[in-house]
Amino acid sequence: MAELKEPLLSRKPASAANLREIAYHPSGSGRPPFQGMDVLGLKKRGQSIRSWIRVDTSGNSGVIEVDKFTMMRRCDLPARDLRLLDPLFVYPSTILGREKAIVVNLEQIRCIITADEVLLLNSLDSYVLQYVVELQRRLRNAGAVETWQSEDAMSRRGSRNSDTSSPDYLPFEFKALEVALEAACSFLDSQASELEIEAYPLLDELTSKISTSNLERVRRLKSRLVALTRKVQKVRDEIEQLMDDDGDMAEMYLTEKKSRMELTMYGEQSILGLRSNDGAVSISAPVSPVSSAFDSRKLDKSFSLSRSRHGSMRSSETATESIEELEMLLEAYFVVIDSTLNKLTSLKEYIEDTEDFINIQLDNVRNQLIQFELLLTTATFVVAIFGVVAGIFGMNFEIELFNYPDAFKYTLLITGFTGLVIFGSFLWFFRYKRLMPL
Repeated sequence: MAELKEPLLSRKPASAANLREIAYHPSGSGRPPFQGMDVLGLKKRGQSIRSWIRVDTSGNSGVIEVDKFTMMRRCDLPARDLRLLDPLFVYPSTILGREKAIVVNLEQIRCIITADEVLLLNSLDSYVLQYVVELQRRLRNAGAVETWQSEDAMSRRGSRNSDTSSPDYLPFEFKALEVALEAACSFLDSQASELEIEAYPLLDELTSKISTSNLERVRRLKSRLVALTRKVQKVRDEIEQLMDDDGDMAEMYLTEKKSRMELTMYGEQSILGLRSNDGAVSISAPVSPVSSAFDSRKLDKSFSLSRSRHGSMRSSETATESIEELEMLLEAYFVVIDSTLNKLTSLKEYIEDTEDFINIQLDNVRNQLIQFELLLTTATFVVAIFGVVAGIFGMNFEIELFNYPDAFKYTLLITGFTGLVIFGSFLWFFRYKRLMPL
């Protein structure tokens, strides 16, 4: 792509040269007054000059450097709309239809679309460069097709407006918007596909082996999924909102509004010529200041009447058709972004199912630990019986049982049998109450 610089700013004023001389001219103390400060850089940053990539209707591209206020005057946009395109801020996806431009902020694609050109912030991002290349290719192909159709129509002497009657005909702004929607949808769909490729093997590994590292990877994966789902949902909602509002869609038909404006200006010039001919006064003849105000009010009234009549006739004929044209375009990419959202929703449901399965496994392990703790507590109680017997016989008193040589052996046997009976009774009670599957 050819790098074509088109300076649109005026020359630097004389104050810039004076600032440079002051910045590097030492003062009486021998030190420069603005040491360590780039005065010209501060002035340039204050003007907020940015580099833009410009693509016209013929597919020719170039790089221009424009400040914020020049861009506002050029595209007739307020400052808040230009903030949506600022790469220093993060704004949700937005498509705004204005009087003379369409402001598009779709993920990596941030551009201003007019009836004659597309202006993108100059960036080294691959998606921006792909957008420019794809838009140039489509515009040049469309130009070749229109040339072929016009030549074919001239040879056959066909019907009128053969270019606009073609079902594949789209205005320039719709072509640029279509490429922007396609780039945004492909970008989000590629991210969703990468997330799917990474997620499913990781989730299968987590179900087979629950570890801290796998859980941490799944947590990061879920965070990325939530962020991507939010982006896709915002693009989907923006397209759906445009499809539901016919006024916004009609506002985005810039070529139609431009043609109306040109026809209105032609009508105004014709009315002005008729009035000058009726009054036998030349257009360039001097007019008295007293009558000029009254005539201007009458001219404005006649211009507004002609504009309203022409606009009503034109809108009644082409408004529905143009809205349907844009609606079909938006509907096609609404289906694409909706499929991406469904893909992410399926992945989210798979993650939730995996989490439920892991929770079930952890609950099972927790239940086994509780059962083991219950058995261990029961065995500790049985062993405590031996401690009670040993404590009783360890007291300092004399009984006849101490005189028998087999008394200790019988005492151990009776105590052990009693402990086994008690332990078995506990197990039967646990089974009867279904506290553990034995």
